[in-house]
Amino acid sequence: MKKFLVHFSRIFVGLLFIISGLIKLNDPVGFSYKLSEYFSETVLNLPVFVPYSLAIALFVVIFETALGIMLLLGFKNKFTVWSLLLMIVFFTFLTFYSAYFNKVTDCGCFGDALKLTPWQSFTKDVVLLFFILILFLNIKLIQPLFNHNFRNALVSLSVVLCCFMGYWVLNHLPLKDFRAYKVGTNIQKAMEIPEGTPKTEVEMIFVYNVNGVKKNFTENDLMSLPANAQFVERIDKVISEGYKPPVHDFTMELDGSDYKDELLVEPKLLLYVMYDLNKADKKGLEQLEGLTKKAKTAGYKVIAMTASNADEIAAVKKEFGYSFDFYFCDGTTLKTIERANPSIVVMHQGTIKQKVHYNDISTLKL
Repeated sequence: MKKFLVHFSRIFVGLLFIISGLIKLNDPVGFSYKLSEYFSETVLNLPVFVPYSLAIALFVVIFETALGIMLLLGFKNKFTVWSLLLMIVFFTFLTFYSAYFNKVTDCGCFGDALKLTPWQSFTKDVVLLFFILILFLNIKLIQPLFNHNFRNALVSLSVVLCCFMGYWVLNHLPLKDFRAYKVGTNIQKAMEIPEGTPKTEVEMIFVYNVNGVKKNFTENDLMSLPANAQFVERIDKVISEGYKPPVHDFTMELDGSDYKDELLVEPKLLLYVMYDLNKADKKGLEQLEGLTKKAKTAGYKVIAMTASNADEIAAVKKEFGYSFDFYFCDGTTLKTIERANPSIVVMHQGTIKQKVHYNDISTLKL
């Protein structure tokens, strides 16, 4: 019975680590955004690590995938199981902290392929911790597969392939797009809220200073407020989450007006997505005006979308001689649309037809 439990734990943990690692390796930039969220001052308060989020993300996902392969092969069992244990203990703490204090709403364990609530993520880690402890207490029962040299070769090959995959998706795009803005998505339909779907219920809590003490009041309590009460803040407490459409917070604002309704009916629309102009790749920026001329000749309306301010936009337009307008959209939304900065999106009446990295502009079909 013990051997069967160890064997099952080995397969279960190994496969889950490989699947989780490869899904995140498919989109390491997305995982780096999640790590930046964890490192922020409002969560772990470790802002010093934010600039290295991408490098840390790549190391973590490659190591996670390699550990799963090493466990299945029985490669250096003590190192492998100890590494698995330390990693799962850390992530169990992290997911509990996020869930209990409601800090990060999605751990990013499976990228955009499978969204887990904070408590679901914590439960998943507790289950993994249970099976890894079984392996830890029975390391001697983990029998290696194949001979020593072949095991070494397989592990080395897997690490090399993971590194190549990471290099490829960083310089192109994710091999599989799990996001709400994948090719084939119609933005208008993805923003719709079907009739009869539950709506988010929110209770408004009003905080007032009464005789030097902060007290909470509901809407019903406001009629009986003390005369000397001073308003401090309003807190919106979510009682139950309603339906949230796949696409939300999507705008195309110019000079304070949102033009998405008219732009999303354009038969030929070419978008340049640049969430932050200060972080945009210069090599990519240099190619955009040339592509703009080709696209306009082919009958396309060309615009850019960014979360940068007017001064940054003016500076970039002057430096690169851009002839297209910049529309404002939330930075998080733009990061979700595409990972490259800049990237190119081709749309037909609100439906995404193509998305390419700036390194792959030559593959665009206009």
